[in-house]
Amino acid sequence: MTWDPAGPGILALPSGRLVRGRGLRRPLPPGPVPEFGVYLLGAEPAPVAWESRWLRWPDFRLPADRDQAVKLLGEAWERAADERVEVACGGGRGRTGTALACLAVLDGVPPSEAVAFVRAGYHRGAVETPWQRRYVRTFR
Repeated sequence: MTWDPAGPGILALPSGRLVRGRGLRRPLPPGPVPEFGVYLLGAEPAPVAWESRWLRWPDFRLPADRDQAVKLLGEAWERAADERVEVACGGGRGRTGTALACLAVLDGVPPSEAVAFVRAGYHRGAVETPWQRRYVRTFR
């Protein structure tokens, strides 16, 4: 079972996969919890009750291990076909938006259009820095 497409932070990918982005500094939204989460933080996050992975990704920066980023985002994209997948960082915009744009690329959105796609479907302030935008354009 996946997310309700009208739920908070839900991005609908062209394939129909639904992924939730959110900021971890805000309360957990009401409703079902994720079945799988990818957490993009500079330090290891607190444990959660669902399966999760941590990707070391300092605020306003890029992933510390780009190979691991490709692997974890690929896993998130695969699992979003039939599971509730969440991608989150502290504020829910820069790192989360960048990761969501990378998921859009995996889903077939051209890299040059992925940031605009996420800004239109998730948050208009997503993907905050020039190097995050460049990372999306070269993701794979």
